[in-house]
Amino acid sequence: MAAALAAAAAAAQTRAPFDILVRHGTVIDGSGLPRFAADVAIVDGVIARVGDLSAERGQLEIDASRLFVAPGFLNIHSHAVPGALARAENMLTQGVTTEILNPDGGGALDLAQQLDRAAASGLAVNVGAYIGFNSVWSQVIGEADRSATPEDIARMRALVAGGLERGAWGVSAGLDYKPAYFAQIEEVVRALEPAARWRTNFPNHERLTPETHYSSRAGISETIAIGERSGIVPVITHMKAQGREQDTAPALLAMLDAATKRGHYAAADAYPYVAGQTSLGALLIPAWAQDGGRDRMLERFRDPELRRRIVSETEEAMNARFGGADGVYLPTTQQELTDVMRAMGVSAGEAVVRLLEQSNMRAILRFGIESDVVKILQHPATSIACDCGASTDTRQHPRYLGTFPRVLGHYVRETGALTWEDAVRKMTALPAATIGMVDRGWIAPGMAADVTIFDPATVIDHATYANPERASEGIRYVIVNGRVEVRDGAITGEQGGRILARTIHMPSRPMTAGARHVNVRGAVGSADVAIALEQSAAARQATGTMRVTSGGDTIEAVSLGVLQTADRWASFTARVRVAPAGAERSALVIVEDADPTLDGRPRTVSIQVDGGPAIAGPVR
Repeated sequence: MAAALAAAAAAAQTRAPFDILVRHGTVIDGSGLPRFAADVAIVDGVIARVGDLSAERGQLEIDASRLFVAPGFLNIHSHAVPGALARAENMLTQGVTTEILNPDGGGALDLAQQLDRAAASGLAVNVGAYIGFNSVWSQVIGEADRSATPEDIARMRALVAGGLERGAWGVSAGLDYKPAYFAQIEEVVRALEPAARWRTNFPNHERLTPETHYSSRAGISETIAIGERSGIVPVITHMKAQGREQDTAPALLAMLDAATKRGHYAAADAYPYVAGQTSLGALLIPAWAQDGGRDRMLERFRDPELRRRIVSETEEAMNARFGGADGVYLPTTQQELTDVMRAMGVSAGEAVVRLLEQSNMRAILRFGIESDVVKILQHPATSIACDCGASTDTRQHPRYLGTFPRVLGHYVRETGALTWEDAVRKMTALPAATIGMVDRGWIAPGMAADVTIFDPATVIDHATYANPERASEGIRYVIVNGRVEVRDGAITGEQGGRILARTIHMPSRPMTAGARHVNVRGAVGSADVAIALEQSAAARQATGTMRVTSGGDTIEAVSLGVLQTADRWASFTARVRVAPAGAERSALVIVEDADPTLDGRPRTVSIQVDGGPAIAGPVR
C-alpha cells in the first residue's frame, strides 16, 4: 500500500489541462444504451471525464460536432501480419484499435517472443494473442492422422496452460483445418481442460465433415459441446450457414441460446459478407488426401486412381459448401474458377488439383445468403470481427478494408438491420467481455483511452471482391491509449499501441445486464478497504463509494466507471484521488468472491492505480 501510494504521489503535480478534450460529440459508450451528447476528456492515456466539460480545456481539442464518439473497435479475430502492425493503416481507417492474433488455432506457441517481435518497430494498435490449438496439435502430433497418446495429451495440456499463463486471451481452434481436423472430440476436450481454471473462451472455426454432409449445424454443435465439456466459453468464430444449409441461421442461433439457458454461455463472431477467404485446398481437398502435409498430398495427386477419387470428393465438398464451381473466385489472378475450367478444359475438381500443383493460392469462397448474415449479425451474443488484420497486402478480401465501416454504413444507416448503439456494442464492449478484457470497450472514467470518432452520415465501405484495395471513409479520428493515430481521416504515424495480456482474473463472460452491485469491507494486507457500488440497468456508470486507507494515506474514488459483474466476480474502473498528495489518478479494481488461484478460494480484491503495483490479497 505504501509503495503504491508513494509512486502515485511522486508522479503527482498540480492539475494540468487534459491532454485531449473531445468536444460537442454524440457519445455511443459501448453499453448499447441510447447515445447522448457529451464531451470526453483524456489524460495520461485514460478517459478521465465524460459529460459537460465546457468549462475545461485540453492541450488538444477535437471538435466532434455532428460526429459519433465511440470506444475503439476490437477485432478479436485478427490475421495481422507482424510487419504491418507498426502502421496498421487498413485497420485504423476502419476504427480498430485492438487486434487479437492467432485465430483459427494458428500462430506461435511462444507468445512472449511473438508479441515482442510484432512490437519491435512500434505498434499503431494494441495487440494480444490466443494460444492456438492447431499449433499445439501440430507441435505434438505432427501432420499425420494419428491418435494422441496419454503422453501426447499431457504435453498438449502443458502447452495450453503455458499459453494462458503468458497472457493468452483464449484458446483458439480451426478444427476444419488439417491436421487438427484429425483430432477426436475427446482428445480436444482433454487438451483444453486446464483452461477451465482460467475461465476463458474457445473460438473455433467449426469442423464440417463429409460424414455430416458438410453440416454447419453439426460443426456448431461440436464447438458448443467442446466448450461445455472443457468448462470454457464456446465462440462460433466467423459464424455462417453454409451451402446446402443456407436459410437456417435462426436454427443455428437457437443452439447458442439453448447452451446459454443450460447455464453455459455461448457466443459468436461474424463479418458482414457472404463469402470468406482461405487457401484454395484447405476446405476442398479431402482430409485423407492432406494427411501428412503438402508433399504427401502432391504425391497422391500423381497417383491416377487416387487423383480421380480426390477430384470427385473435392467436387462433392465444393457443391455442398459453396454451391459448386460458381462459388470459387481466385483473387490472386482475378479469375473465377469457372473461367479456369474453361481455359483448361477440365472439371472443377481437376482444375483445383492443377492449380494446387502450381501453388497453394488463396480463394474467395461464396458460402451464404444475405438474410442469414443479417440474422447472425443481429443476435445479441454476436461480436463483429473481420477475419482480417493489419496488412500491407490489401488486394485480398474486401473485409481487410471494409468490415467495420460496412456494418455502420450499410447495416445501420442504409438498411436499419442494426441500431447505431447495438452495432457499436458489438464492436466494443461485447467482444471485450467475450475474451475477458476489463479496461477497454467502453467510454467511461478510468477506461483506457481507445476512442473512435466517426461521421454517421458518411461512414461506409468501398472495397469489393473485384477491387478489395479501396479504402473506406467516414472514420474521422482514432485515438489509441491517448495518442491520435487518425486525424481528419488520415494516418498520423503515431504509435500508441501496447501489448495486452490477459490474467486469470479476467473471465470470459456475457455483457453485464440488469442491476448489479458490489460491496467489500475489510482488511487487504495492511490496507482497509471499503467499497459500496451499485449500477442500475439503465445507468451508464456506477454510483457509490470506494475508499482505501493505510496509515495516513488514502485512495478515494471521485468518478466511477462501469461496474461489470459475472459469476462471483466484479470489476470497475474509476478516477481516484490519492491523498495527502491530492493527485487524481486512474484505478482498476477486481473483486473475486472465490479466487481460483488460492487454496480455499477466499474472497480477494485487487486495486491497481495507474498500472502500478496492485494492492491485492484476501479480504479479512
